[in-house]
Amino acid sequence: MGAGNVEAFAETVSVTFEEDPVVEPCVGMEFESEDSAKEFYDEYARRTGFVMRIDQCRRSEVDKRILSRRLSCNKQGFYVKIRDQFGPVRKPRPSTRQGCKAMMLVKLNKSGKWVVTRFIKDHTHPLVVSGRPSRGSMVDGKDRRIQELTMELEHQDQLCELYRQQLITFLKNVEEQTEVLSTKIEVVVNNVREVESEGHKHSHHQL
Repeated sequence: MGAGNVEAFAETVSVTFEEDPVVEPCVGMEFESEDSAKEFYDEYARRTGFVMRIDQCRRSEVDKRILSRRLSCNKQGFYVKIRDQFGPVRKPRPSTRQGCKAMMLVKLNKSGKWVVTRFIKDHTHPLVVSGRPSRGSMVDGKDRRIQELTMELEHQDQLCELYRQQLITFLKNVEEQTEVLSTKIEVVVNNVREVESEGHKHSHHQL
């Protein structure tokens, strides 16, 4: 295989294993639900090189449902140290906050869609693409585990019900056998009494 063929082969392989192009958020983009918007921005963050933070939301004063949600970079804002008035002095932990303003704001419109109303792309820190799984895949994994545990629980419930029915049947059989045995004992006792009574009568006749 020549050098040109090797380069062409390598290029083909790289194209084959390359992920789909990153879809960038834009104002006016619509989602079917808040979770769909979160999954989209989390995947965008994963592919771009930062970590999503589920930020502030605004709720309805009537029914408390969420009307808007801000999704930010996890380096958003700055760490505010709160002085501890009680207890020992703690060593401050390193802060990941760097005042990053990158964010996506989605709002619920009248038709029930979640619409991007604001998007800030630029970050104040380097972006590092990692191989971490997306939020959606982690949720799918949790859902699968919950489904497996639910099925196992249902199976155990079925076994418990089966054992309960078997125990009820066994106790019922024991009760029936006890009644039969009691009847037989009663017949035997009556027969013995009749024999004893006949014996006493016979003895009196002989006297």
